[in-house]
Amino acid sequence: MPRPRALVYRGPASSHGLPEAVARLLESSPRRFEVQYAGPSEAVQVSHETLSEVDLYAQPGGPDLDDAWAETRAFAPAIRRFVSRGGRYVGFCLGAYLAGHTPGFGLLPRGADTDAENDQDGAQVTTDADAIVQVDWRFATGPQAGRTAAGRWLYFQEGAVIRGLRESETAIVLGRYSQGGRVAASLTKYGEGWVGLVGPHPEATLEWFAVENLECPHGEQFDIGHDLIEATMAGGRVR
Repeated sequence: MPRPRALVYRGPASSHGLPEAVARLLESSPRRFEVQYAGPSEAVQVSHETLSEVDLYAQPGGPDLDDAWAETRAFAPAIRRFVSRGGRYVGFCLGAYLAGHTPGFGLLPRGADTDAENDQDGAQVTTDADAIVQVDWRFATGPQAGRTAAGRWLYFQEGAVIRGLRESETAIVLGRYSQGGRVAASLTKYGEGWVGLVGPHPEATLEWFAVENLECPHGEQFDIGHDLIEATMAGGRVR
């Protein structure tokens, strides 16, 4: 059976090392994606044509939202068309912000949008410094499907919260910030496709924690990141 293909953005709207971490997460996932990078300095660009050749597009973490939007807005129509026709979009941190509406690709349902979790009342992390944050993750796929991993520590870089999301069969909450209960990760339908978003960084390696002198209480684990990818590809919870 052929491996699914993924396009991962790498360019000015991403930060050093983050596209590669997302690529490794995809490659190590149960579906073992074949990954290609796309961006201004890559062999291919993000376009209708390149997206038509892949199953999933991933937008990794990166710099300020407004700066990132200035770099990515040109291919926003291609992203929307790709997902609406059955493609999959996965956004990590900045990639989650960019799926919103103010500004962004506009992939979230009407009434839902992204905001900064650290700006919310009662947030566990209240600064823009790199940190760790706790998330309650309800696994959607695999042998742990239906089980909630409470209080899992994840790497956090001014991550997004998804606000105004009304849960339904096509709008699923995968994870909530343990402190406050706001939506940290979601899975929503857009046209015929699906959009998986996560505010923290489930793709973070031990090196990330070490560089910032942060604790990694649960060690290096990628099960949450793999669940996000699998749920997005499956189009909901696997029951």
